[in-house]
Amino acid sequence: MTDLTEIKAVARKVAFARRKGAFDTRPAGAAGRLSEVLAGYRGVPLSGYMPIRTEIDPLPAMSEAVAYGPVGVPVIQAAGQPLKFSRWSPEGILKDGPFGAKIPEIDDYFDPEILIVPLVAFDAQGGRLGYGGGFYDRTLEGLRTKRPTLAIGFAFDAQEAENLPLEPTDQPLNMVVTESRVLTF
Repeated sequence: MTDLTEIKAVARKVAFARRKGAFDTRPAGAAGRLSEVLAGYRGVPLSGYMPIRTEIDPLPAMSEAVAYGPVGVPVIQAAGQPLKFSRWSPEGILKDGPFGAKIPEIDDYFDPEILIVPLVAFDAQGGRLGYGGGFYDRTLEGLRTKRPTLAIGFAFDAQEAENLPLEPTDQPLNMVVTESRVLTF
């Protein structure tokens, strides 16, 4: 284990505690600001995520967006591999996927141009601390080599942190949307 690995583990532990506190006191309609942002991108293929544990819930915003264009959710293929995105709808049948996240029962893959990205912590410069598997970093890097891809971190205000332990392979966010504000980078 490297020093950076240990530093990231400690940062995640602290960030998970902050996120849990925010989750436990979350306001109704926390996805409202995300809906407002996505309204400016109607019809652009996007991917959200199926919330797990104490993640902020993007499903209300995703449910609105599906009326205007394709909406997907990430599907983990294997460790060390980029994510694929399968078409999702609010009424679609889901099955259990890796890490406890639900995924569509039938795979219908496409490449989104906007990714709503879950996170453990974010900073005021667009840095993101994830779970440590590198899935979103690999995926964003690959998508961004094909075309501009917008990465929108979705988080509680309380998840903002200073001095995140970042690496050169960490893909930056273009925007962070919280329950109360929108940060662009």
